[in-house]
Amino acid sequence: MSKLTHFNESGEAHMVDIGEKDITARRAVVKGRISMLAETLDLVKQGTHKKGDVLGIARTAGIMATKRTADLIPLCHPLALTHVSVDFEIDDTGNSIECTVATETRGQTGVEMEALTGAQIALLTIYDMCKAVDRGMVIGELRLIEKSGGKSGHWKTDNQNPR
Repeated sequence: MSKLTHFNESGEAHMVDIGEKDITARRAVVKGRISMLAETLDLVKQGTHKKGDVLGIARTAGIMATKRTADLIPLCHPLALTHVSVDFEIDDTGNSIECTVATETRGQTGVEMEALTGAQIALLTIYDMCKAVDRGMVIGELRLIEKSGGKSGHWKTDNQNPR
């Protein structure tokens, strides 16, 4: 098992030095889910929620969050993202919405944290917009699906379901 990289030899937290790393194309894909009552999902799908276009606003929030990751997570490097997508898939059977965030950059460190942050904030935005009608919504299953670039190369989960 590899060592944790955010600690120096004395065990103190530090920002990882990426100065000597190669600049490569890097990409990460993350998924998460919010489950809700069927009636709540119907409001979202029909666009009749009194707060407006829930998924449109959640998409914008997710994109904005990816760009603010370094402000929220202390040891993350600020990155110049070259592309972000936030997509939603409605699951009528499971009364849920799956959020997929893909982030890309050309740089010296990966974009997993940006994708994870974007997905979580998009899901939290859905919760915020729907909490007046459904306080029991559950956010979960947030996970890295795929990453590429850098020294470690390409990685893809072998299981689309959470552990």
